[in-house]
Amino acid sequence: MVLTNSPPVISMDEPKPLRVLVIDDEEPIRHMLSILLKKEGYNVRLASNGEEALKDLMVNAYDLVLSDVRMPKLGGLELLDELEKREIESTVIMMSAFGNRDIAIQAIKRGAYDYIDKPFQKDEILLVMAKAVERLHLKRENEHLRRGITDDPFVEIVGRSDKMKRVLDTIAKVAPYGSTILVSGESGTGKELVAKAIHRLSPRAEGPWIPLNCGAIPENLLESELFGHVRGAFTDAHGDKKGLFQEAHGGTIFLDEVAELSPALQVKLLRVLQEGEIRRLGDTKTIPVDVRVIAATLRDLSDRVKEGLFREDLYYRLNVIQIHVPPLRDRPEDIHDLVEHFITIQNRKLGTKIRGIDAEAMKTMVEYEWPGNVRELQNCIERGVVLSQGDKIDVSLLPERIRESKDELAQIFHGEELSIKKLAAALERVLIKRALEKTQGNRTSASKLLEISHRALLYKIKDYGLEDH
Repeated sequence: MVLTNSPPVISMDEPKPLRVLVIDDEEPIRHMLSILLKKEGYNVRLASNGEEALKDLMVNAYDLVLSDVRMPKLGGLELLDELEKREIESTVIMMSAFGNRDIAIQAIKRGAYDYIDKPFQKDEILLVMAKAVERLHLKRENEHLRRGITDDPFVEIVGRSDKMKRVLDTIAKVAPYGSTILVSGESGTGKELVAKAIHRLSPRAEGPWIPLNCGAIPENLLESELFGHVRGAFTDAHGDKKGLFQEAHGGTIFLDEVAELSPALQVKLLRVLQEGEIRRLGDTKTIPVDVRVIAATLRDLSDRVKEGLFREDLYYRLNVIQIHVPPLRDRPEDIHDLVEHFITIQNRKLGTKIRGIDAEAMKTMVEYEWPGNVRELQNCIERGVVLSQGDKIDVSLLPERIRESKDELAQIFHGEELSIKKLAAALERVLIKRALEKTQGNRTSASKLLEISHRALLYKIKDYGLEDH
């Protein structure tokens, strides 16, 4: 599976408590395991069924998951299937009633690390947990050695273009300070990688890194996820729960798609930024938190403010420092490095031995507009590596939309984008680019062809990053 929820940072000198999610529909078992594991130093959270656990795992990263096999509302085997489908990685230990060994074996085939029979002795569960922890540490040590994460905070950001150099320079300048940062850019440009690099370079690097996609969680669940709740705050609140701001204390919280926050949650986020404190759902007292906030958006927040959809005071609090991640079409010189980077990743992941991409395929990729940006390029390379019969990716292995993408206007209208505003901007950019090419860069002549003023053209050239045309 691909790791989508980043694991807590582990210091090799002073390990952080490992996070464990216990899933069982029997309250006495949940209670017993919670007491036992907390005594052993684990950070434990509980879920009463697979459906509840899946919602939790979609927004929180756990090192270990201890799950019953038979449960209402999504059983253990079905939970494993969902984790595989959603590419959520965690070490899962299954608990099965005595005599159900066949089910336990099925669980291991579907991705579980181990299983233990019920009823079990305390020493048995601790031994299985210890084995899982040892495996987890070895795996992470190997990842650190292979990827060199501790030595290079920019390891996942690939690009030598002037635009990306400016982004990296800005990251290095702002990382040491506690200022709130707004990362803007189209979908798939790598906004989370920028935020993660800021965290790694900051004094908070050994603290928690908590990412959350605000648009992926239903509004009625998001407030509890962010700020937590106390027992009895709502129907299913059977106990106190820490929110992500508390979990991120001493570290960084990354709020992706912050423009999707409801007005009520915007008010609560503003309080965190102004006062450095949160109030859990149903609680009467506030809790101080020390958290750096990095927000990201693919929308223009200033437009959202004008439309009355986003608080102006919150916008200014978030936009203390803005970092714009350029789209891939504006930095084609980075495509070659990105292709090599993703081929290396796929070779390591799949055990393949692809040596590169042929000249025709590379030319086609450089000329493509990449509406899906770096994420689309990554998926394209994965497809090529999987389908290749030789040691190179040739043009026939590229998706049809890329092979037939010579016409930039066709790319725009064949894509999946439905926003009139974004499509109009993309169309305008292509027409300006064509006018400049036709007039060999004469902007006065180009403005006449486009039937806009010379001043308006200069503004749009800067806005669309076409200064070199």
